[in-house]
Amino acid sequence: MNNNSFFGYDFYPTPAEVVERMLMGVDVAGKYILEPSAGSGNIVDVLNKRGVKQVYACEIDAKLRKVLSGKCNVIGADFLSLTSEDISHIDMIVMNPPFSKCEDHILHAYDIAPEGCHIITLCNNDMLRYLHSAKRRRIKELIKIYGHEEEYGNCFARAERHTDCNIGCINLYKPRTGANEFSDFFFDESDDYENSDVQGIMPYNAIRDIVNRYVSAVRQFNVVMEASRDINNLTSVFDSTPIKFGAFWVREKRSTEIDRDVFRKELQKAAWRQVFKSLDMDKYVTKAVREQINKFVERQENIPFTMNNIFRTLEMIVATHGNRMEQTLVDAFDTICSFSADNSTAGEKWKTNSNYMINRRFIVPYMTDGERWGYSNEYVELRTWGNNTQQIEDVIRALCYITGTPYEKTPHLSAFVNNNKLEWGKWHDMEIVCRENKDEYGRVVHTSGYRGFFRIRGYKKGTMHFEFLDEEVWAKFNQAVANIRGWHLPQNVKPKSKKK
Repeated sequence: MNNNSFFGYDFYPTPAEVVERMLMGVDVAGKYILEPSAGSGNIVDVLNKRGVKQVYACEIDAKLRKVLSGKCNVIGADFLSLTSEDISHIDMIVMNPPFSKCEDHILHAYDIAPEGCHIITLCNNDMLRYLHSAKRRRIKELIKIYGHEEEYGNCFARAERHTDCNIGCINLYKPRTGANEFSDFFFDESDDYENSDVQGIMPYNAIRDIVNRYVSAVRQFNVVMEASRDINNLTSVFDSTPIKFGAFWVREKRSTEIDRDVFRKELQKAAWRQVFKSLDMDKYVTKAVREQINKFVERQENIPFTMNNIFRTLEMIVATHGNRMEQTLVDAFDTICSFSADNSTAGEKWKTNSNYMINRRFIVPYMTDGERWGYSNEYVELRTWGNNTQQIEDVIRALCYITGTPYEKTPHLSAFVNNNKLEWGKWHDMEIVCRENKDEYGRVVHTSGYRGFFRIRGYKKGTMHFEFLDEEVWAKFNQAVANIRGWHLPQNVKPKSKKK
């Protein structure tokens, strides 16, 4: 039997790394927070380290309450006996409730929490999958409208008291109502955010405008729906009226009218997508990094669309930009290595060897369609399936980043091959040459020319050879990855310093 079991069947202290995951991207500094089943205080400890104003706690076990008394303000034993008046001043609830009463704790937390409260709770993941009780169905409905859920898997496997149970995490945002519904969606222009690095990627006024549009649309919903019902009632006597007023799903074969809560949640998602679309975050990153970004975007879509939340999200994006780009460089480097043992100085041992580099000339298989089904075409054609072409585009994105070259002003592999008649077995520099065109008034207009990073040579057997056009770019790419991985490359592959 585990030594901790004498504290009770449901005593499972939350590992610090799980608490950190629960609080990822959440600002708790200066806030009043309730921990409803605090146990020995693992969650309390992390909250205190993050600079909360005050942690309040409940704990059913008398021995554990004594442990907690030196860490936080213990306001009760049984959380289920607390009322809304007891916690009317708190900002958040963070908890790992006893799984035997998980549904009761989650619903009680939501019911007594003040408006505007953010609730973060762990749960048995089965509770989110098997909806055989009215309590579980209500929790699922609350998540659908006011929050989101995540699967953490078996995150207690190495805990102080382990369990093989798969864990889930629920975030709920209890909305404000009436005149206070949007009271925390804006802040004064005197706020420090206006002078932060965020301004460089999305100006303060642009953020305020998009939040104002969201708020105004939600506020108008009831007015519009009431007017729509009046019109529909007036015209209901006309059987052949082809027009109905109201809010309905777009691009879906559903005619069911939606209510205000659904409209608010879906508009919130659309507003977040618009923010990320304006940032064009995946412009210079690889497929693997884009997948990480997409997961991040999906998570943020469930967070209230306030100016504060947008700024905090943008600050995270700015702070982690370097890490994303480093991952992009490493992904591109490993991609080239993976195509062939001849592509790097490590040969077949590229995954385990150290201090190796990409060769200036490398080979990529399965790139061309020269002998597809016995068909022999006259000019180089790329394969229309497979991932290698996309992976080379990822390499080009990485090179754009380290050279400061705009991606939109760089020849892309597919466009270059498709727009030019490239002969088999011959080298072709990837570049967009200057051309003279005439505008609508007959005046000569010069189209800018752009130089790419490679010269390429396609073979009918399916391979394509690449060679860095610029030795400096090749050296810079190798050195950038070496710096990330802590390697020491020979001096002759280091970028030459420019003469002053």
